[in-house]
Amino acid sequence: MDLFKKLENRPSPLGEFTSDGYGYYTFPKLEGPLGPKMKFNGKDVVVWSINDYLGIGANPDIREVDHQAAKKHTFSVPMGARLMTGNSDQHEALERELADFVHKPHALLLNYGYQGIMSVIHALVDRNDFLIYDELSHACIVDGKQLAMSDKSVYQHNDIESLEKQLKRATSRSKENSSILVVTEGVFGMTGDLGKLKEIIALKEKYDFRLLVDDAHGLGTLGDDGSGTGTHLGVQDGIDIYFGTFAKSVALIGAFVATEPRVVEFLKANARSQIFAKSLPLAIVESARERIKLIRANPQWREKLWENTLRLRNGLREIGYNVLPSESPVTPVLTEGSTDLCTTIMRELRENHGVFVSGVAYPVVPRGMVLIRLIPMASHTDKHIDKTLNAFEAIKPIVFQNVSEKISA
Repeated sequence: MDLFKKLENRPSPLGEFTSDGYGYYTFPKLEGPLGPKMKFNGKDVVVWSINDYLGIGANPDIREVDHQAAKKHTFSVPMGARLMTGNSDQHEALERELADFVHKPHALLLNYGYQGIMSVIHALVDRNDFLIYDELSHACIVDGKQLAMSDKSVYQHNDIESLEKQLKRATSRSKENSSILVVTEGVFGMTGDLGKLKEIIALKEKYDFRLLVDDAHGLGTLGDDGSGTGTHLGVQDGIDIYFGTFAKSVALIGAFVATEPRVVEFLKANARSQIFAKSLPLAIVESARERIKLIRANPQWREKLWENTLRLRNGLREIGYNVLPSESPVTPVLTEGSTDLCTTIMRELRENHGVFVSGVAYPVVPRGMVLIRLIPMASHTDKHIDKTLNAFEAIKPIVFQNVSEKISA
């Protein structure tokens, strides 16, 4: 059968939304300066769907740094992969600063978060090893698992008994040259709960394994110095491989992995997505250095982020919404309903109330449920939050219609 013909009929849960819903439910175009208020379809909207947690993307000082760095270097320099022609003093300085920030001895700069962690997982384990990961792991971890040649198993989300069962299985089947890698997230991006890092690390007393933590949503938002979930929970030393991305709090492209020097040396020569890909442009590297510096020097940004998070979250609960018990700024609102309800909520808020939110339904969440995920930022104001709470109050008859009908029946 012709491949292209087959693709026409291959089912996809997002298919209808990337065709009929293109430009609205998928691939929407938020326009204007990055911030808590942007334009969508020509209208001003309060935005709760971007991950610029600290509001750093629109910071005037950062904008000037970006301007000067691009003017000085252009986005072409350096050309080539770092292994061959793409290295610089700036790249190495950023690695040292990142390692210091997250309290690890060494760090390796990566071009992208998604491809970076896929490549790291692929490099770390071989066909004699065992890879064990949380069932709610982000797609990048799942795709990294697909690349890995190791034995793979999944444990139920944040279920330590389930994890221990998989550790027992791996240990019983291991050979002399077998190793075990456990992978979890610091903050789970859809639900906002934290990985049970303390409990996982405690299992090291019984089992021989290494722990990789993807802390995309924890970096910059958690810890008394913004260094992430491990610091927040007091277990950063127990994380063997710490992975952070610039795509959230740093509001940039790029990522890094921080760990022991011997592991960094190995990854330099074995992380294929870095060996065979162009190095991060110097303009981005210089900007990343300044952004990390400013994040460390301005804890009030993180404090404001949490103030906004709690104000939004408490307000939603007070007007009757089921806000999941998130331990991070991620604010998930869960209700019963169909995919149609999900799209109705998004359209109603965007068109009639000037509030831009994103929602998901099955298969991202169980069938019959709708999850609206709000991402607070330090740059949101009280007026933005009040406008959003008023909008959610106004749409309650739509959101809770299904529940009311069930009670009446």
